[in-house]
Amino acid sequence: VPKKINMRDISDVPVMYPRARAEQLRIADLELTADAHLLALDRVLAKKRAIKQGMMQQLLTGKVRLA
Repeated sequence: VPKKINMRDISDVPVMYPRARAEQLRIADLELTADAHLLALDRVLAKKRAIKQGMMQQLLTGKVRLA
């Protein structure tokens, strides 16, 4: 069971963040780039899974035979 966190419990925890706007924008840009790369990898994995599933279906139905 997750415990409830109140603002009172965490109000004294320091939060570090870059104060320079340019640095904040650069970090945001890097995060967006990383997200784009992860999405591209997800698409590649989905395509490979679909190819694998199609190949297995052809092999299991006997449409394609291995030498």
